[in-house]
Amino acid sequence: MHGRAFVTPQDVKDMALDVLRHRILLSYEAEAEEMTTDSIIERIMSKVPVP
Repeated sequence: MHGRAFVTPQDVKDMALDVLRHRILLSYEAEAEEMTTDSIIERIMSKVPVP
């Protein structure tokens, strides 16, 4: 990414939405609370520290 021969943890976080979006199925409760797959992924990624 960005012309490098390697990826960084931030690169992984940047791609997470596109890679994971279709893999998450919302429960009826989550849909009722108007949660989105993007908001769930963003919440998870915000908890993962980038060294």
